[in-house]
Amino acid sequence: MKFKIILLFLLGILLFEMPAVSKEHFLYVGTYNKSMPEGIFVYSFNEHSGKLTDLKIPAVINNPSFLTISANKKYLYAVNELDSLGMDHSGGVSSFSIEKNGKLNFINQVLTFGANPCHVSLSPDNKKLVASNYSGGSISLFNVLPDGGLSDLIQKIQNEGKGPFPGRQTEPHAHSAKFNASGKLLFVADLGIDELKIYQVGATVQPLTPNTQPFIKFAPGSGPRHFEFSSDGNFIYVTNELSSTITVLIKYGGVWKEIQTIKTLPKDFKGENWCADIHLSANGQFVYASNRGHNSIVVYTRNQTSGRLENIQTCSSVGKWPRNFTIDPTGKFLLVANERTNEIAVLKVDGSTGKLTNSGIKVNIESPVCLQFLK
Repeated sequence: MKFKIILLFLLGILLFEMPAVSKEHFLYVGTYNKSMPEGIFVYSFNEHSGKLTDLKIPAVINNPSFLTISANKKYLYAVNELDSLGMDHSGGVSSFSIEKNGKLNFINQVLTFGANPCHVSLSPDNKKLVASNYSGGSISLFNVLPDGGLSDLIQKIQNEGKGPFPGRQTEPHAHSAKFNASGKLLFVADLGIDELKIYQVGATVQPLTPNTQPFIKFAPGSGPRHFEFSSDGNFIYVTNELSSTITVLIKYGGVWKEIQTIKTLPKDFKGENWCADIHLSANGQFVYASNRGHNSIVVYTRNQTSGRLENIQTCSSVGKWPRNFTIDPTGKFLLVANERTNEIAVLKVDGSTGKLTNSGIKVNIESPVCLQFLK
């Protein structure tokens, strides 16, 4: 009996000292490829160390400034943020299949018939794709084909109006569009007219029609850019680029209302800043947003009952112009695309407090603007 106890004790020590098996995840990076033919780069990310390794299997594509990946992990879609692709005042969207080694194989490219598309997303059933055309302020809807490719344009919606912010709101600027979890509604953030548009998604030839609440109006000069839904679908968190704020929306019945608008900057900051990306932690306890100019990631605790935010930290982005960021599949790291210093910085996430610290890990890459994990 004594021998068995000693044996179990020694076995426990051995198992405790064995290094954990680290899983590798594919990370896809969209860029503005100003001086290189390649546009999408593929990295391996070590979930234990936070280390990034360039797999050197880039895809050749023009200005893939935003990416999205299908739920079945088989396809990747990228906007071509251009204004003269095949015709004047049109960008495009390109589709790729994903190989087991992470390599992308081109399927097809379609025109958006709107200039400078800057965002792309899929419906929950992965049957529809929407692109947001920044210049001119329109959205373009496509069907996803059985092989993962895209149909020709099936519907385009043009926004109208303007806002008061000098030089940035002379016309509509659709900046992002997302379907809700049911896929029955599509929300569109328009920076130029200070509105979050809402469309019903039907099964007709022209699927998008204005919702009974057709839009949510923001404070003049806010400039709504990106947004995230809470997991229960009852709250929306919107970054406002021009006012450097986050607006919290709550759903009362079928109507969305604003309950809070909170600054993303320290009170003593006086310089130029444009708020950019926003994400919620997987457990819904924390909200993160990026500041371009102040060059920081701001961290908030989130009351999961009321939805309201409280600022707990402003952390350096460890580079300039953090346009986009993402949280790794384990929730232990936050990766930042610092566009103007040509690098991706890796920050550690404290799981209990949500706060960030610099891991010291960086990789150099020209003009990174979008980070997407193959989760």
